[in-house]
Amino acid sequence: MPDFLLIPGVLLLSYLIGSIPSGLIIVKITTGKDIRTVESGRTGGTNAMRAAGFWAGLATALFDLLKASAAAWIAKAVFPLMVNPAYAWVHIFAPLFAILGHNYSIFLAGRTEDGRFRLRGGAGGAPCVGGSFGLWAPSIFFILPLGAFVLFGVGYASLATMSVALASTLIFAYRAWLGLSPWQYAVYGLVAEALLMWSLRPNIRRLLQGKERVIGWRARQH
Repeated sequence: MPDFLLIPGVLLLSYLIGSIPSGLIIVKITTGKDIRTVESGRTGGTNAMRAAGFWAGLATALFDLLKASAAAWIAKAVFPLMVNPAYAWVHIFAPLFAILGHNYSIFLAGRTEDGRFRLRGGAGGAPCVGGSFGLWAPSIFFILPLGAFVLFGVGYASLATMSVALASTLIFAYRAWLGLSPWQYAVYGLVAEALLMWSLRPNIRRLLQGKERVIGWRARQH
């Protein structure tokens, strides 16, 4: 099959994989709740933890991580760099499309109270980590500790989400500088950061106003 047909097919598949609402499914099975009616209404791991506890949140984050990893693995298997170095672009856009699917799931389409069409989902943190993992597996040993520190130490889930994309950018930029991975992989982190910040616009406003909800040890201080 020619690339002009195969590439869109891989990207569409990546979006559909990313669109699987792990948090909605896990919370529904474990508690019977609709996660979309809990707190932020997002379907990611943080809100799943609020809706159904730590283990549900962890399971949701793991599945969300694997969605973008799978997209990257599929792209790398179908479009190996040894055939064409430019395939690195497909490698990064596959997990980016998975993040888009996670944040704006076709399976969670609906209308707002004022009648506007809307695609719901998560914020994209776990899929962003998953995309990095799919591009270079050891990246997870750098990104996860940073994300966990910001999440449970600093106490802001939104900052933790944005930090993982920044870490991905720095890791892949350094590896590209050493000649160990394509420079396009660093672009993955930059575009992922833009996607995450767009989805977190309300959280960023609350952060600037000092009204963002805290979790972890800081939440216990209140």
